[in-house]
Amino acid sequence: MDTITRSAPAISVRGLTKTYRSRSGEPVTAVRGVDLEIHAGEVFALLGPNGAGKSTTIEILTGFRTRSEGQVQVLGTDPQRPTRAWRSRLGLVPQETGDPGVATVREAIAHIGAIFPRSRDVDEVIAAVGLQEKARSPVRKLSGGQQRRVEVALAIIGRPELLFLDEPTTGFDPAARRQFWDLIRSLREDGTTIVLTTHYLDEAAALSDRAAVIARGRLVETAPIDEIGPARARTPVVRWRDGGGVPREQRTDEPGRLVRALAEHGEPAALEVVRPSLEDVYLALIGEQDDAEDPGVRQDRPAAQEAQDVQKDGVLA
Repeated sequence: MDTITRSAPAISVRGLTKTYRSRSGEPVTAVRGVDLEIHAGEVFALLGPNGAGKSTTIEILTGFRTRSEGQVQVLGTDPQRPTRAWRSRLGLVPQETGDPGVATVREAIAHIGAIFPRSRDVDEVIAAVGLQEKARSPVRKLSGGQQRRVEVALAIIGRPELLFLDEPTTGFDPAARRQFWDLIRSLREDGTTIVLTTHYLDEAAALSDRAAVIARGRLVETAPIDEIGPARARTPVVRWRDGGGVPREQRTDEPGRLVRALAEHGEPAALEVVRPSLEDVYLALIGEQDDAEDPGVRQDRPAAQEAQDVQKDGVLA
């Protein structure tokens, strides 16, 4: 994808830190000194293992959670001092699906659309998320994946300038995921800035201009999607069997030259050239941290659950 070069970032984050106290009273740091700059009009992926701090970061950026330290500007506003006009410029698909209520799909989307002065056409949005056949069905009777699509529709109906998608395709079947990808591409073409968290690395690779990897609350790396990770992890691997049938492999930036050299001595057996995927690079980048749980970092939890803990324990934000 083209590199986005805009003078005014949609999101600017410096030294973002979030600390709270656990039930036992111990200090817990969920996000540690994160610096980010997200350009207007780009699709930016926020990647990391469970408990890395991705959802906490998004909740801070959208004004649903206070930060402990750092400076944050989102569309020129500090999200700790939100206004109604500022919120109308944002769209959010949260990690947790809310109470679907009793409204039909069309009623729910039309209700939210009526709040915004420049909302999209309701039927167009329903078609974009692939719910035409369910438009008159109560949202509560839909499958989990279909309810997730309603969440996406509610987030985009108001034509947001900035759209946050926190694990948006969880529960989608492969066909629905591909349809969703087309929707994201069309939103990007319209100039929407999109921040995406996902555990589907093929999704991040297909949609994103740049990505940041967060592990244990710390920013590990930020780079264009095809440049992220250590150079060695992105180097192609040539595998073959030698004349004695012994498996061999070699990393090289010039796999074609190596294959030609091998072919001079006859056709190599079991020859293959493997170009690392984003998943390969990602796993190499975070190493053993993928599912590790640092005592100083919490697993991301729904905001409502943490709010209950805060209320019970008198935790500092």
